[in-house]
Amino acid sequence: MHLDWSILPRPIIALSPMADMTDSAFCRTVRSLCHPDDQREEGSPHLEIPRRFTPRDDRGLNREDKKRKLILFREMVSAEAVVRGNDKTLTMTDIHEDERPLVQQLFGSNPATMAEAVRILEEAHHPEGFDVNMGCPVYKIVNNFNGAALMREPELATKIIRAMKAATRLPVSIKIRAGWDNPRECIEFSKVVEAAGADLITMHGRTKTQGYSGESDWNLIGEVKRGLSIPLLANGDIHTPPLTLKALDTTGADGVLIARGALGNPWIFSQIENLLDGREPKAVTLEERVRVVKHHLAYHMEQYGERGIVTFRKHLSWYFRGVSGAKPYKERLHTATNKDQVDAILDEMLLHGLMDGLSTRDALHPQATERVFMKK
Repeated sequence: MHLDWSILPRPIIALSPMADMTDSAFCRTVRSLCHPDDQREEGSPHLEIPRRFTPRDDRGLNREDKKRKLILFREMVSAEAVVRGNDKTLTMTDIHEDERPLVQQLFGSNPATMAEAVRILEEAHHPEGFDVNMGCPVYKIVNNFNGAALMREPELATKIIRAMKAATRLPVSIKIRAGWDNPRECIEFSKVVEAAGADLITMHGRTKTQGYSGESDWNLIGEVKRGLSIPLLANGDIHTPPLTLKALDTTGADGVLIARGALGNPWIFSQIENLLDGREPKAVTLEERVRVVKHHLAYHMEQYGERGIVTFRKHLSWYFRGVSGAKPYKERLHTATNKDQVDAILDEMLLHGLMDGLSTRDALHPQATERVFMKK
């Protein structure tokens, strides 16, 4: 697929890059689920959607085409590590064909190194695009003048973007925040990014100083959008399908970048598509949740081997977040040491049932329209 942000159907729906989370196994799981119901069931309601959008007619697309509408961003990797040939980093950038279209995110502050990393990864894996992290607030990233620190260095940011654009014909997007400590910094910085030649901006509506506290400022994202001619995706506090529609309407953005809202909740994308098509999404049953957990675990172990049982625990916490009655099962899942033990606990969960298998993040949950704080 040739990725051209300027002509993709609106709104653009994308999975955000998240360190240690959006690896190949997770991206494959998301992709396997991102097809809304092909037919509206007789008698099912036709829902109102935000005034900027009209229900889309996708009847001419086959299921595979529908799956490819979602854009996946892979977790960030160090450009310097790529250029050094670090085996672990290069393994992280492997792309399974099931994941495409996929954008690889990089972090770094040396223009020449960023350009060389692009050349290496394009030749080795042929992602559909590249993304530069200029928004990460984590100390170990900004302390080395990467991530959000680049918002304080517009000249350096410009050199990075221009060097990468000269190294590839693939689209280059930039992830930013509202600013370092001043939420107005994004207004000017976004114009710098556009002038440097970026094809797309994705913006989180908090400052570096805020981290993940407070609320993502959707109105500020809208102000940035109105000052640009390139596409912009809104990010931050978009945790459920109904909130996705609210964010689109408030920001006027070209689309959204879903981050923590997708963790343990890969169904969010098909539910969003249902809402955009004016259809009521199907609730995620406990049976479906368990099926997908097993499916994801199989991908995870394929990628990491037996040690994947331990590293998969972070996903188990998210899968059963907000599900009433799941706590005792989660505690046992976090001590399981092999796949058989995990499967047995999940099967027991199905056998005994839960008081309410519907997650608070499901599109049909009464709390789905509320903006709530979610720990990273």
